[in-house]
Amino acid sequence: MGKVTGFLELEREEEQYEAPPSRKLHYREFVMKLSDEAAQKQGARCMDCGIPFCNNGCPVNNIIPDWNDLVYRGQWREALDVLHSTNNFPEFTGRICPAPCEAACTLNINNDAVGIKSIEHFIIDTGWERGWVVPEPAAKKTGKRVAIVGSGPAGLACAQQLARAGHDVTVFEKNDRIGGLLRYGIPDFKMEKHLIDRRVEQMRAEGVNFRTGVYVGEKPIDAKITNLARETVSPQQLLAEFDAVVVSGGAEQPRDLPVPGRELAGVHFAMEFLPQQNRVVAGDTVAGQIMATGKRVVVIGGGDTGSDCVGTSNRHGAASVTQFELLPMPPEEENKPLVWPYWPTKLRTSSSHEEGCDRDWSVATKRFEGADGKVQRLIACRLEWKDGRMSEVPGSEFEVKADLVLLAMGFVAPTAQIVDGFGIEKDQRNNARAATEGARAYRTSVDKVFAAGDTRRGQSLVVWAIREGRQCARAVDEFLTGESVLPR
Repeated sequence: MGKVTGFLELEREEEQYEAPPSRKLHYREFVMKLSDEAAQKQGARCMDCGIPFCNNGCPVNNIIPDWNDLVYRGQWREALDVLHSTNNFPEFTGRICPAPCEAACTLNINNDAVGIKSIEHFIIDTGWERGWVVPEPAAKKTGKRVAIVGSGPAGLACAQQLARAGHDVTVFEKNDRIGGLLRYGIPDFKMEKHLIDRRVEQMRAEGVNFRTGVYVGEKPIDAKITNLARETVSPQQLLAEFDAVVVSGGAEQPRDLPVPGRELAGVHFAMEFLPQQNRVVAGDTVAGQIMATGKRVVVIGGGDTGSDCVGTSNRHGAASVTQFELLPMPPEEENKPLVWPYWPTKLRTSSSHEEGCDRDWSVATKRFEGADGKVQRLIACRLEWKDGRMSEVPGSEFEVKADLVLLAMGFVAPTAQIVDGFGIEKDQRNNARAATEGARAYRTSVDKVFAAGDTRRGQSLVVWAIREGRQCARAVDEFLTGESVLPR
């Protein structure tokens, strides 16, 4: 490393945020990338640690020390090349990845970790600003055709890699715009959608064909969860027309809460609520949009999706927002010597929480109550956890007023109609069964059908989806040509 003592001399500097009162008035991103000077200083904090645990902490195995050093030296274009060598879409991960690499940073053992995510954000945004991100079409075509079902991060990464290997790639997306859950799931204030659009244009120039409004399967998907497609294509059609098929849809079956009163109006899945706002921001008119304006909102589920519901409800102008979590409140600081370099369990306060939210832990919902078919209150109880098992605390039942309840308790499986339509064997969690190593890597039980991302591994992070898409692309390339120069 160029600045050997940088970690001793320089403090971690966080990216600057727009203040909550003003950012709650819009849906634009509010995180500002580092200045040139600040990025160089943060890159200088990377230690010459010998074994860069951050590489393994990162699912796509970003070569983090190398681009940290290049940023410190002001060699930003070279840093971009190194970053792109392992990650097709660093502008996505630089905004919405929780940064497991930073948890694994050697400096994090007893100090503040290197600001890896903020440096990644700086590198890719600088690359776009300076015109360094350009199409990379294949020099030679193979004549092989690949269909990719789903245009989320796994499908897009797989499509770009295969197109650059010379294959003719067609991406099928059931919604009216490309992006999957990146487009209709992540709020615009966390990631604006023009970031997807410019990548799509790059991929078009590389030869990728995108077909939107096309549902692959035998049955129409539930209109409550996603926009109905204009066209239906059967799995058999894809198998007949393409040399390989990759199924890479998101985990879109939400975990339900089967308690009395669940049928009351005003109780919704998070993924009924969030995509509607994405569409409105994009300029669409959504009839009967679920609004939090002036309502007492209760969000059930303490993860990222729940946090997104909090931020969106605040922007709607909710009267109050309360978030419940089933698990106990985690410690404010992790025991670093005990958990490093693994992802720690600790209290995480998101930017949405900072905008206004009452949070409570070890709470279970027993029932919803209301009048005239509409929810008015939630009856909950306190939980006691012993040896990993939960039980209701006697006499702890309490009531919370609620006009809107959002269920954000995770997702249980990929879209069943697609997996079943191909006849793919499932694992015990109803994901498509496929290994990640060996001669049949990412191949399903159906000939020439591959699976990647949430379809194969279940609900996960965007960075894991990109990894799986890249690795699946190599497996498909080897299947079609007998060898591959694509990286894993």
